[in-house]
Amino acid sequence: MEVNPRGIPKAPFVENVEDHVSEAEPVEIVLKKFQEAVAKYKFMEVNMMQRKRNLDAKIPEIRKTLEMVQFLQSQAEEGDEEKEIETMYELNDTLYATAKIKPTGKVCLWLGANVMLEYPVAEAADLLTSKLDTALKTLSNTDEDLAYLRDQITTMEVNTARVYNWDVKQRRLARAKEDAETLD
Repeated sequence: MEVNPRGIPKAPFVENVEDHVSEAEPVEIVLKKFQEAVAKYKFMEVNMMQRKRNLDAKIPEIRKTLEMVQFLQSQAEEGDEEKEIETMYELNDTLYATAKIKPTGKVCLWLGANVMLEYPVAEAADLLTSKLDTALKTLSNTDEDLAYLRDQITTMEVNTARVYNWDVKQRRLARAKEDAETLD
């Protein structure tokens, strides 16, 4: 079975319905399998969309933190150890306080799960740069996977319509044949 680079299976396209419908697998079972496949693809799509929303929120936060660390790094490179930086920092969503910061060459980063670590400024910049690159690559892969999933959902919906229409046509032909036999 064909899959994309992240393991999402490719939906087969039904060119000839007779190849998929048989005595062992009547139309109802084939349609049920197709509907289950569509449901699985839609489930994956919902998960990918959630991942994309999370990344869309996370990337600007990483960028903002990286910009601040780079600013602190540039201040440290100027060499004035006594120069204070006056800034506002967030206490709460809508509450800020003013602070004067002396350059220390170190910065504390929230890593998540209530963990904060102190890093040298250069190391923090490297860490944030790698996190940003990883998040951007993951976002790109997620966008690619979403497009791929939409194609697979469309293919399966077309397959379902083809099998259903084929079944309707076969029933009409059978009914016309019965009507012709009863008239004779």
